[in-house]
Amino acid sequence: MLRDDITAAIRRALMQELAAVGYGRLSIEAVARRAGVSKTAIYRRWGSKVELVLDIVAAAAHGKLPALDTGSLRGDLTLLFQVVAHALRHPLASQIIPDLLAEAARNPAIDETLQKVLRARQQEVGGHMIELAVRRGELPADTDPEVAVDLIVGPLYWRLAIARNPLSDSYLETLVESVAVGLGAGAAVPRPRRTAPADR
Repeated sequence: MLRDDITAAIRRALMQELAAVGYGRLSIEAVARRAGVSKTAIYRRWGSKVELVLDIVAAAAHGKLPALDTGSLRGDLTLLFQVVAHALRHPLASQIIPDLLAEAARNPAIDETLQKVLRARQQEVGGHMIELAVRRGELPADTDPEVAVDLIVGPLYWRLAIARNPLSDSYLETLVESVAVGLGAGAAVPRPRRTAPADR
């Protein structure tokens, strides 16, 4: 029987090794050394370096997200952006994701898995968000979920994973509003400004 603690140690070691050297220089020997296990322990679980990496990608893609049902589309977008931004800011993720995307262009197996698991996850989360917004009457009934998900995920991923620009609170607020309007939710009603009472 395979021990869960050893499996977890191998997965942690893989993430650290990927961030340190990239997929091209990744080796089972180095992962085993970092995890403090034998190469046999890894090969009992995964048949190759590719299988090991793809399993980790699939597991990460299916990680838990908080329930995106805040009662409004803008609230859901804000929560989703905060969660995704936190994940993409992680030093390991910021190094691993661009490297795997580059490797996917050369490795059909990695490309297929990335396309399958990441796209499925995006559609699962984003599609549910769009469905809720349509039910609330915030979006038109004919809103295309696939296009909507691209509009939701694309700008944030580009800024954090590709351009690697910081994400301020004001930028996040602007992004939420821009995406909501772009999806057809209409502009938010501005809040009345508070004014100081006049001196008497």
